[in-house]
Amino acid sequence: MKMFKQAVLLAGVLTAGALSAQSAQMNNMIKVGANVGLAVPSDNLSAAVGVDVAYQNLITPGFGLGIATGYTHYFAKDNNGYDNNDVGVIPVAALLRIYPKQTGFYFGTDIGYGILVGNDKVAANSVMDRPGGGFYLKPEIGYHNRDWNFFLQYQKVFVGNNGDLPGQDYNVGNIGAGFSYNIPLGK
Repeated sequence: MKMFKQAVLLAGVLTAGALSAQSAQMNNMIKVGANVGLAVPSDNLSAAVGVDVAYQNLITPGFGLGIATGYTHYFAKDNNGYDNNDVGVIPVAALLRIYPKQTGFYFGTDIGYGILVGNDKVAANSVMDRPGGGFYLKPEIGYHNRDWNFFLQYQKVFVGNNGDLPGQDYNVGNIGAGFSYNIPLGK
């Protein structure tokens, strides 16, 4: 039931954005999207699924700055006898986008801090504490038009060797694909 309520809320936000997009300029916008990916390297995680929310201001027609957050859930996998735990990432990041043309190819990155959430331990059968977070980087390249962005991404939280277990490096990162919908905020 909770997922149904979230889907209805998301549909309402997208509908409101579509209706307001008819008359608003696209200098300021909220980007709402989703992504999926495969964990890399994959010592302790297998896949990821996430949602993104960002605010972007087009400083010039080809250059956007903003802020980004969201949530990405990483699914654990067993490795070297460890029953690894799932982990979530909540980024607090700056957004940078470059749009060479009004429609078409674009590239950019989100850069900031990734907060790791979930179980306090790296694995259910270990005493190693999960790191609290680290440097966050999410470069992406994709296609955009007035309303939509479709992209390929690399997402990574750099935690150094925090969370490493014997025979297993602790990694939180993925290569994936996603989309976002642009909701204009006006001038």
